[in-house]
Amino acid sequence: MTKSNPDSPRTPDTSSPLASELENNFARLNKIMRGFVTSHAELGMDPFNLAQVYSSWFAAAMKNPHKVAEANVKFWNDAMQLYHQTAFGLFGKGANLEPVVQEHKTDRRFHHDAWAEAPIFDAIKQSYLLTSQWMRGLVNQVEGLDEKDAQRIEFFTERFLDAMSPTNFAHTNPQVLDRALETKGASLVDGLKNMLDDLEAGDGRLRIKMTDHEAFEPGKNIAVTPGKVVYQNRMFQLVQYSPATETSFSKPLLIVPPWINKFYIMDLQEKNSMLRWLVSQGHTLFVISWVNPDDSYRDIGFEEYVKNGVIEAVNQVQVATGEDRINAVGYCIGGTLLTTSLAYMKAKGDQRINSATFFTTMLDFSDPGELGVFIDDAQISDIETKMEKDGYLEGSSMAGAFNMLRANDLIWSFYVNNYLLGNDPRPFDLLYWNSDSTRMPAAMHSWYLRNLYLENKLIEAGGIEIDGVGIDIETIDIPVCFVSAVEDHIAPWTSTYAGARKFSGPVRFILGGSGHIAGIINPPAAGKYDYRVVDGLPEDPEAWADEAEARAGSWWPEWQTWIAPLSGEQIAARAPGDGALDLIEDAPGSYVKKRL
Repeated sequence: MTKSNPDSPRTPDTSSPLASELENNFARLNKIMRGFVTSHAELGMDPFNLAQVYSSWFAAAMKNPHKVAEANVKFWNDAMQLYHQTAFGLFGKGANLEPVVQEHKTDRRFHHDAWAEAPIFDAIKQSYLLTSQWMRGLVNQVEGLDEKDAQRIEFFTERFLDAMSPTNFAHTNPQVLDRALETKGASLVDGLKNMLDDLEAGDGRLRIKMTDHEAFEPGKNIAVTPGKVVYQNRMFQLVQYSPATETSFSKPLLIVPPWINKFYIMDLQEKNSMLRWLVSQGHTLFVISWVNPDDSYRDIGFEEYVKNGVIEAVNQVQVATGEDRINAVGYCIGGTLLTTSLAYMKAKGDQRINSATFFTTMLDFSDPGELGVFIDDAQISDIETKMEKDGYLEGSSMAGAFNMLRANDLIWSFYVNNYLLGNDPRPFDLLYWNSDSTRMPAAMHSWYLRNLYLENKLIEAGGIEIDGVGIDIETIDIPVCFVSAVEDHIAPWTSTYAGARKFSGPVRFILGGSGHIAGIINPPAAGKYDYRVVDGLPEDPEAWADEAEARAGSWWPEWQTWIAPLSGEQIAARAPGDGALDLIEDAPGSYVKKRL
């Protein structure tokens, strides 16, 4: 990877003429692409079955042709208005004309001055925005289309429009042209080299590098909250964190993170570490660090994550502290796993979990939001075929799906920066974590996709079984708190709200700002966003939101007010090793350090 500095333009290497460099790079690119074509000759390149879906859309659209005609006429009129406006602009007479169409105020793609000040680039931008507007109108107004197909059409049309943005092409992006002139073409050479490196790293697939992977190391400059690994088995390491107060609550707190990515999103830096904040509030804190599975885990099922994961962690927290009642937190699908474990424990008469908190957790999968476009029998069968070979699903596959939900931010911005501008990605702890994905065992992932996402069995009494025990989440009657985020595209808050209403005990629901990560990792010192909370859970989530009081700042102190009365009396703070468990290694442990 080349080491370019976006603030210090470079000139081409004088020892190697630019033309020769380009020739060598294109020869290298051709070689890689020939290998890609050969190795993927028999690969199905339409895994989402879009050809059939768009055919269905076209057939539905043709049943109501006057709407298509109306959309086309409007597009033509707007295009002609833009043509005349551009002509005036080229003759210096368009300064006071209102744009035909404008980008949304949150759209960061068109920040370069030329998009507004240069008539040609303004015309390119508005042409793109008009075309996007026209295409959205066509796909959104068609009646008689299957709801699932309509959702898929809308999603992939948006992804197509994202890809076709003029900012993604060198000759229509003024920032790229300026950069190429400043560097005498060196930025284009650097960008090509970066693309070649990413193609090679992805074995023929373009794996865009989002950050400097060498800039961070868990336990060194991220995930540095002091603690010790006090237990490990084949499924997880258990990390106990060192106290930051002289006294602590008697009831310990166990966090169950998702197994799809690593727990240190809650411990990136001292200023935004949720784990550090929790120990500062007097919690004796334990966190599960899941193993990054290999082929030997192919037959590990969801049941193992319940019994030898969550329940075994509860066993060891009890050994470490001597307490027979603990509080638990589940994040995302870690919360789904915790819920399943709670229902299993309830059926077995195990009452050791005193309360449960769920961060962005879905239990009712009837409306999984935009992720639903990736869920149907054909796509799951395709995933199962891929997993059959290796025994697991590569973490990059799931990361790619999540990135598509925010394509402009998580794909195209890096495409422009790395390849068109020729810059190397800058160090960024959140993006380092985002790229540090984990594998998923074949048996577990297949079961999870089919039973929960596809068939939504978790909300059915006895719909799924763990070790022969029927799971009924409505039997869970301990106090629970749900924390969701209003802009969450992975676990839509209205869907998490539906799951929260399934419990039979007291439930508190907190709706934070922002999205899946920023809405949860929102320390009080940052002073960001706000949150809403109110007692009672009416059937309609929007009615709840209308009634809920908006409060400024982080929801963390609000949750602490809720959890404190459930956490027991104050005792002398416990340190790792004080109990019956031996110290194995320093936090964050070795399991979390295993990268793909």
